[in-house]
Amino acid sequence: MSYYPERIICLTEETTELLYLLGQEHRIIGISGFTKRPKRARKEKPIVSTFVEANIQKIIDLKPDLVVGFSDIQSDIAKELIQKGINVWINNQRTIAEIKSFIVQMGSLVGAYDESLALVEKFDSKVSRIKKITDQWNTKPRIYFEEWDDPIITGIAWVSELIELAGGEDIYKDQSHHSLAKDRIISNPKDIIGLQPDIILVSWCGKKFKKDTITSRDGWNKINAVKNDNLFEIKSEIILQPGPASLFDGLDILHKTFLKYIS
Repeated sequence: MSYYPERIICLTEETTELLYLLGQEHRIIGISGFTKRPKRARKEKPIVSTFVEANIQKIIDLKPDLVVGFSDIQSDIAKELIQKGINVWINNQRTIAEIKSFIVQMGSLVGAYDESLALVEKFDSKVSRIKKITDQWNTKPRIYFEEWDDPIITGIAWVSELIELAGGEDIYKDQSHHSLAKDRIISNPKDIIGLQPDIILVSWCGKKFKKDTITSRDGWNKINAVKNDNLFEIKSEIILQPGPASLFDGLDILHKTFLKYIS
């Protein structure tokens, strides 16, 4: 008799990627349509949801013993499934510490505690290696991260923390602790001009990045990052995923970007 869930539905990508990394993909019976990591997941697993909507009947028909989701945004889906008698686990990880906790908790839940702990330790080792490099920098680039363009929304906590770990200074670090996007809206875009970021990073939550949207903003041609063409996009499935993608690929991309600037 198994004491671990055998039929798991993942309503967001980070759980799917994590279970694959832990060698537990055989437990997955349904995934989100936004899943891009790993690529083979879309070929191997049926799609049952987007981010804000789910095919409840399809989920019920698949007979899951656990549905895993993320954030308050999926609370309506969770409520409906719970009312149907389905076990639901909704995570609200917003910081790196919470992401690491999610990884270990998920690993424990499927009998892969050691593997999940090894994954967290691998990340900590990466951070230590990067710190040895960034500690040698006399100055660190000032970073502006934009999560959405209309209204302008700056980065969530784990993104801000990754920027700092990678060797940058998030100009909106103090605002990043707000978990809800509406609380991270920049009401006056001209405020960013005065903060003078050296690098602008954009990840518009799946929306295609258009550089002229940034460069044509009133007065933004005075910003160092715009003047020096230091504007870069990071795919949202990497940096806005509160799981392995952001911790590993996201941190690598950030550090390499800052390293080029310093050099």
